[in-house]
Amino acid sequence: MFQLFRADEEGVPSDDRGLAYGDGLFETLRVSGDHAPLLNPHLDRLVRDAGRLGIPVPRGDLEKTCLQIMAREAGQYDGRPWVLKLILTRGGSGRGYQPEPGASPHLLVRHGPAPDAPPEGGVDIDFSPVPLTVNPVLAGIKSLNRLEQVMAAKAMPEGIFEVLMSNAEGQVVEGTRTNLFLATDDGWQTPPASTLAVCGVMRRHVLACLHNAGEPVVEAPVTLDQLGPDRCRGLYLTNSVLGVVPVRTLAGQALPVTRRLATIAFSSQVME
Repeated sequence: MFQLFRADEEGVPSDDRGLAYGDGLFETLRVSGDHAPLLNPHLDRLVRDAGRLGIPVPRGDLEKTCLQIMAREAGQYDGRPWVLKLILTRGGSGRGYQPEPGASPHLLVRHGPAPDAPPEGGVDIDFSPVPLTVNPVLAGIKSLNRLEQVMAAKAMPEGIFEVLMSNAEGQVVEGTRTNLFLATDDGWQTPPASTLAVCGVMRRHVLACLHNAGEPVVEAPVTLDQLGPDRCRGLYLTNSVLGVVPVRTLAGQALPVTRRLATIAFSSQVME
């Protein structure tokens, strides 16, 4: 089991390993009323990746807690979409990196209104000068250590919705808060999960929808030359809170904009 803390009622103890070392992970869910459409995939990922970190957490207890919180808090948003954030840490311990055996995990929950929807005509994005380093041991895990993303977001130019980050090989990997899908002459392309700092729940949902729709899709590295206006047939950003967001311009260059990927993603029955 875990110790539950509510951000609007009490803080976590000062010896929490999430605060001290980033020893934990988190999920951010979009909620409509008292229902989160992607609750199950979020909980599946949280339990799976917590297991990779050696943090034991019962899925049934997590689901029960989420359902109780959504039922309790839905009324204050008066039908508007809202966001539920789950922060799971290894728990508390003394000094030093070595975890104490048998520590009870901490679960901190917080919530707030969902951000405004991005413009339907697409968003303006750019490239980040901050490189993204992905440790293979931690690839895909939405851990509490997001300093590279923080520095990239901090340097984001005014009026830019998102910036894309590249790895040491020069491959475009993801945004600070989004995964990406590229429309090509041959179908759809998204960077491989093994190269990602965060393997998003919405990314997984969109992949499943593309497969269900019979759309050709590959997981392969995305290079800078593929994102030029002569080769790119559309660029889309995804995350669980924003959904599927078309890109209008990349580094000042106009790109084709359609709602095709969003239509495929949200007309499918894959969403739970």
